[in-house]
Amino acid sequence: METSFGELRKKEAVNLCDGRKLGKVCDVVFTWPEGRVLGIVVPGGKGFRWGKADLFIDIKKITKIGVDVILVEIKAAPKPVKQRGKWEDAPPRDAPSFSGDRRDYGEYE
Repeated sequence: METSFGELRKKEAVNLCDGRKLGKVCDVVFTWPEGRVLGIVVPGGKGFRWGKADLFIDIKKITKIGVDVILVEIKAAPKPVKQRGKWEDAPPRDAPSFSGDRRDYGEYE
């Protein structure tokens, strides 16, 4: 299936896991010499976009490109959080949190 960027821009991305509308496609990421598509980008939030991080959706996460919608399957969409005056993506909930320079005990086994 072939589609142009103009047609992709009109389509809205919807997450299949929670039914949330992620927004309309604002960019396409691809490799330059090869021309291989890596994924799409949707805006990070509504209203003013100052400080909002855009959401990159990998091509492997796209389930279906329909007539007016793009269905994606993202288990846990990262929510931008403000840390030290900058907006950054929050770590996944199941990600281990390490503080300081603690070592992993798996090294000793």
